[in-house]
Amino acid sequence: MLVMRRRFSVLTAWGRTLVLTTAAALASITGKTAAAASESVPPPVAVVYNANVAPDSRLVAEHYARVRGLPATHVIGLPLPKGETMTRAEFRAQLQEPLIQELDRRKLVSFYSAIRPATTNRPGEVIRIPVQARIRYLALCYGVPAKIAEDTNAPPPAAAKPGVPMQQNHAAVDSELALLPLLDRKLSIAGPAKNPFFGFTNFSRLHPTNGLLMVTRLDGPSASVARSLVDKAIEAEARGLCGRAYFDTRNLTESGYKRGDDWINAAATVARDLGFECAVDNLPGTFDAATLMPQIALYAGWYDGSPSGPFLAGGAEFQPGAIAYHLHSYNANTIRNASSWVGNLLASGAAATIGYVHEPFLDTTVQVGVLYSKLLKEGATFGEAAYCALPALSWQATLLGDPLYRPRVPGAAANAPDTTSRRTPSDWVLLHAVNRRLAGGDSPAQAIASLQAAPETRTSALLQQKLADLLLLSDNASRALEALNAASKLPTTPVQRQALQLAIARTLVKLKRDSDALAAYARFLKDNPKFGSLATIYREAIPLARALEQSRLAEEYQEKLDRLAPRTNPPPTGSVPGRP
Repeated sequence: MLVMRRRFSVLTAWGRTLVLTTAAALASITGKTAAAASESVPPPVAVVYNANVAPDSRLVAEHYARVRGLPATHVIGLPLPKGETMTRAEFRAQLQEPLIQELDRRKLVSFYSAIRPATTNRPGEVIRIPVQARIRYLALCYGVPAKIAEDTNAPPPAAAKPGVPMQQNHAAVDSELALLPLLDRKLSIAGPAKNPFFGFTNFSRLHPTNGLLMVTRLDGPSASVARSLVDKAIEAEARGLCGRAYFDTRNLTESGYKRGDDWINAAATVARDLGFECAVDNLPGTFDAATLMPQIALYAGWYDGSPSGPFLAGGAEFQPGAIAYHLHSYNANTIRNASSWVGNLLASGAAATIGYVHEPFLDTTVQVGVLYSKLLKEGATFGEAAYCALPALSWQATLLGDPLYRPRVPGAAANAPDTTSRRTPSDWVLLHAVNRRLAGGDSPAQAIASLQAAPETRTSALLQQKLADLLLLSDNASRALEALNAASKLPTTPVQRQALQLAIARTLVKLKRDSDALAAYARFLKDNPKFGSLATIYREAIPLARALEQSRLAEEYQEKLDRLAPRTNPPPTGSVPGRP
């Protein structure tokens, strides 16, 4: 990804002023405010499906409408190209203009016709000004194209310079449609437009009458993945966003790219403040295949070009409602294939993510710290949080997930109603409480005492593992091993079980119980023959076998390791990793 060296283009001064002041004018015209609503009004979202991708696209739209309680008037089918890419001419003729007409016809967005006076360079014309809207969001369904191809016939902007990439006119369909209420302003399609709503805290102002339609998509590698996004969102709203947080920075100091690390570190701070169990990798590389990431609720990292590490090796396990983001220039070069980051994250179980269909340049990418703060601290919906965290519109961002998704954080002040009988599991509530107290200054000893006194700890693998982690930090490996063994006997998830098995083996190494540690590694290999990085396990087990003079087992493991990763410099005989 290139760092943007030039300031990106903005809406014209006239257009930007209109975006920020239209709502006030509308109140005087209509006598109503955009926020007026009642309990009987359906959610302010319309769904759009591709009538040419039958029946999958329509079924995704109907499922969403049924789950979110939308009437038939909020479900719009348009005949569109079947692929992920459409030309600019197709976008205008088949999607942009028909959609605005359909929104107007159904009174989902109502317009006032105004005359724009002639100037010396432009004749007078009638333009549509949005004066009232029953929707704020638009959800594009599986099958709706995601990319607008470069239009080489479009006239360049007046100040264009040959070869300047920021003046290209290819774009994400979502980002271009976000400015649909301003269609008649004939804004330039070249380069990004500055988002005047970036950093907003008054979410009600993100509204068509202020020039913005919050567009996300229900999409992914399959129609079933696309349908599941709203189901996962609903579960997290009712049950709470239960899980762990993982952050992968690059430990950069160079000024241009350091901002990417700063944004991810800001996201990690939000997660810690809210009590999430956090893992932060600040090494130059990304998480490797040996990394286990159980129970992911939040993930943010960069900068591999395609899915890698645990996301490719099966070590990443997502919780319902998980929000995951991997920053890379072309992380959404395709949405309907798991070969891309957004495709992989959604197919693996994430409920929401953000991607870029073409090179966005770093400064126009979503600031993930702002995204997580708006979504998890300030109570925004996914649509509101994303559009407050994106510096640019009419550019490359595609937002995947239910725009209405408003997760609840266990133990925090509820920012979404609990609409079902489901409640947040008590062990997650306790874990968040312990972590918040640790972030507030509690010592590990105080947290250990709190966990040991809680009756939930005895029956929770999650809390036993947390207890073990704290005991290891306190240099009490013997008691940590007891907690890990207790956790391994309790119900848990598949990847957490793997993590517990490895933690037991490595704690036994720390305690110099080599025979027990070697047996623990052998059990892991037997139980997990398809583990994503068997080479790592062999490298840890071989020195133990040699130290115990089990030469046949050491040779067997070495042969298997050599087939996986041929040797360059063999480890010294008897050297045991993880122990001085």
